[in-house]
Amino acid sequence: MSSRIVVLISGSGTNLQAIIDACDASDYPGKVVGVVSNKADAYGLTRAKNADIETITLSHKSFESRKSYDQALMSDIDTLSPDVIVLAGFMRILTPEFVKHYQGKLVNIHPSLLPKYQGLNTHQRAIDAGDTVHGVSVHFVTAELDGGPVILQAKVPVFETDTSDDLAARVHEQEHRIYPLVVKWLCEKRLHMKTEGDNEFAVLDGKILSISGYAND
Repeated sequence: MSSRIVVLISGSGTNLQAIIDACDASDYPGKVVGVVSNKADAYGLTRAKNADIETITLSHKSFESRKSYDQALMSDIDTLSPDVIVLAGFMRILTPEFVKHYQGKLVNIHPSLLPKYQGLNTHQRAIDAGDTVHGVSVHFVTAELDGGPVILQAKVPVFETDTSDDLAARVHEQEHRIYPLVVKWLCEKRLHMKTEGDNEFAVLDGKILSISGYAND
């Protein structure tokens, strides 16, 4: 039986498309059953509709607080009975209550080699710092922004002539490769999040992953 995947978006949905495409393979262990957006004009909703996937639009502008929005968001997501929840360009900071509700099955992709460059404008920050290597991280979501345990990273070179757009394009290519793979691991129940005291770890096939995730070399 396929795992049920729900994807949260705010924009164009290229990572969503990569996951939808991966799910088309006969041996992929999951299926996208719903796409939720906080923006009605997000092109990712069109991608979902083209693939006959249920869509939900829930504008944060209709709510008085982040907490009330997240409560409504949880209610909508729960109607889809998800096994895996994927943040794919969902431009909202989530409340601790939301994160706790889905702890261990909620993942995000961030365009840097975490823990470097948490937050926004990661490509320009890497260029400004003179980095020669940049990349992308998939991680479990915890209450700390971009701070959950890393599952998998992909590295890309930074060239002297790069603009932030050049670097972003190189990173996006890797995003579309590694995100469907991590989602696959979750669907197969090979991947888990483990908590020991104040520390959290990503665990794949029973082994705790390093701070940089799987295959960080």
